[in-house]
Amino acid sequence: MSIIGNIIWFFFIGLISGLGWILAGILCCITIVGIPLGLQSFKMAGLTFCPFGKEVVYGGGAVSFLANVLWIVFFGWELAVFYLVAGLVCCVTIIGIPLGLQSFKMAKLALMPFGAYVR
Repeated sequence: MSIIGNIIWFFFIGLISGLGWILAGILCCITIVGIPLGLQSFKMAGLTFCPFGKEVVYGGGAVSFLANVLWIVFFGWELAVFYLVAGLVCCVTIIGIPLGLQSFKMAKLALMPFGAYVR
């Protein structure tokens, strides 16, 4: 299921959202201060292209919290809204429910990518 799910996800949601993560990463890497934000964006772009079969574990400390606050203000809310809308649209049909659930997982990750690890 994860191979088929990843293929369907890539063509309907993953390509556009992955490019959003890459764009956010490039914009962050323009400044020296934003390079850690940009590097995390590139890691999350890889997950966004193929999320089925992977689990996100949240952790981190004060530095991750501060980075997440900066992320939410500048980039996170746009990506989270995209994933929420995509998830709602996918959940309209029975076949799209697995894609919708992955979209909701990615929406949480879009708000708090720092301190998150992918297994």
